[in-house]
Amino acid sequence: MTRIDFYFEAEDKLQVACRLSAKAARQKLRVLIYTADEALAQRIDRLLWTWQATGFLPHCMTRSPLAAHTPVLITHHPEDTPHDEVLLNLHHDWPPAFSRFRRLVEIVGRDDEDREAARARFRFYRDRGYEIVNHDLSKTNG
Repeated sequence: MTRIDFYFEAEDKLQVACRLSAKAARQKLRVLIYTADEALAQRIDRLLWTWQATGFLPHCMTRSPLAAHTPVLITHHPEDTPHDEVLLNLHHDWPPAFSRFRRLVEIVGRDDEDREAARARFRFYRDRGYEIVNHDLSKTNG
């Protein structure tokens, strides 16, 4: 069954997404970052090029010819699920086919709208019996 991790109180959700993607890649896990739309997919793509001054996190869009050889993939198309390791959700709703992944990561910001959407996703997962682990980023400068 999919393990679900909620990282809440994120000051900057995209920075946290970069950090968690890099951590997973260092552990030799493949990450799929799922966004709500093309604009957010492009934004996280640009950020992944620049977020770390001294390193590089290989990444690309799922429809790239390099996708099969890249540890971090980005998509806003729910049908693009080329692996089943880590799904990082940056969408306001639960991702389709999330249960085929070994791990689902949810990042929750500090604004009320994001918290409400996250609560709905949390209830959805909990009501279906998924194991949920909470991480309070306010205690770790997240």
